[in-house]
Amino acid sequence: MAGATLTTTEYIQHHLTNLQYNFATHSWGPANGFYTLNVDTFIMSLLLGCLFLFFFSKAARRATADKPGKLQNFVELMVEFADSQVKEAYHGPRSFVGPLALTIFIWVLLMNFMDVVPVDLLPVVTGSLGIHYFKSVPTADPNMTFALSISVLLLVIVFNIKSKGVIGFVKETLAAPFGPYLAPFNFIFRII
Repeated sequence: MAGATLTTTEYIQHHLTNLQYNFATHSWGPANGFYTLNVDTFIMSLLLGCLFLFFFSKAARRATADKPGKLQNFVELMVEFADSQVKEAYHGPRSFVGPLALTIFIWVLLMNFMDVVPVDLLPVVTGSLGIHYFKSVPTADPNMTFALSISVLLLVIVFNIKSKGVIGFVKETLAAPFGPYLAPFNFIFRII
């Protein structure tokens, strides 16, 4: 939309529109439907995830006990923070929950940090490439937050079954927190 004069309403609507691809019609642009992918959300979350992995792996490769650098100190601070939060909230084995919590925390932090980037910067850059709609904050897309929450829920259920076994998981589902005699209420409580 370079060079075009927009009203205030058009300017706001332009910044609230995702770059979308519809797999059903094989078309780009604003679309609706189940087969629509918000490409800008996907690209930004993927780039920020790769950025997170790059810096944390770089810090892990260069880790030293005698003279830690700023990046190593930051990574250690984040790891200790996530581990202490998980230790307070989760009393089982934390070999999976701790890294999951750290990954989600840093990834969501980076996605929300994109809000600090000026709102017109990335759309101007992508507009020069012929892409006129681009939202740079992935967490502004409800689809992203919903997909992340569903993914985490499924991961927690799968690893809960892995650590307790199927029978232990079913027992916990039917017996906790009100006891085995109130199994229907326990099951409803678990579903909620």
